Amino acid sequence: MSRAPRIEKVAAIDIRLRPNAWDFAAGHAAEIDANWQKRVEANPRLYNGEVLLMRDIARDAAPGGARLQGTCFVAEYKAFQAWHDLGRPGGVSNLFALAALRAADGAYLLGEMAAWTANAGRVYCPGGTPDLNDLDGDGLDLEGSALRELAEETGLAAQDVAPSPGWSVVFDGALIACMKELRSPLPIADLITRVAEFLAQEKNPEFARLVPVFGPADIDASMPAFMQAYLRRAFGTG
Repeated sequence: MSRAPRIEKVAAIDIRLRPNAWDFAAGHAAEIDANWQKRVEANPRLYNGEVLLMRDIARDAAPGGARLQGTCFVAEYKAFQAWHDLGRPGGVSNLFALAALRAADGAYLLGEMAAWTANAGRVYCPGGTPDLNDLDGDGLDLEGSALRELAEETGLAAQDVAPSPGWSVVFDGALIACMKELRSPLPIADLITRVAEFLAQEKNPEFARLVPVFGPADIDASMPAFMQAYLRRAFGTG
């Protein structure tokens, strides 16, 4: 039986890029290629770029609050996808930032991933696995990653939201979702209208539809376990 996700608050996250020979990629080349061929046949729009995966993630006490630390390394997307599809083996983590977009009236705005994406049909906050664009020197800029994904998926810029201090980090096996709450001055109805206008102008929007979450009753199985856990905690029921 899998464990329920756990949530920890941290004041800061410090992830540093380090060279790494990934045993999984070296030892499963044939399975990686076969898995990728199957994936691309099902979805020809998939692209084998580069992503950042994590090692040695640990939480420690620090002046000003607890901090999450670790290292990251560069991996091919097709190797990452095979690792994910084969059950995420071995001491590597998929740590990523999500923009927990909260309207002025307290509702969260999520989206259902479009059919052309790797996670079609799943409902998330804006975000994604970090890549080389999210590095600042050798450091991983997770708040920048969350804001970049927010802009790409909703059209909202950094000046449209107010980041809350710190992070809520959801640990769900090899998945580590770093939730950055971003407050909008707009009520949920106006926020939906604004984002929907942006999506209507996009040739290939990442969200097929917008999903407002007003409270625990709106949390369902279309959302991954870490997303459900975060929302229940945010609404005081988890």
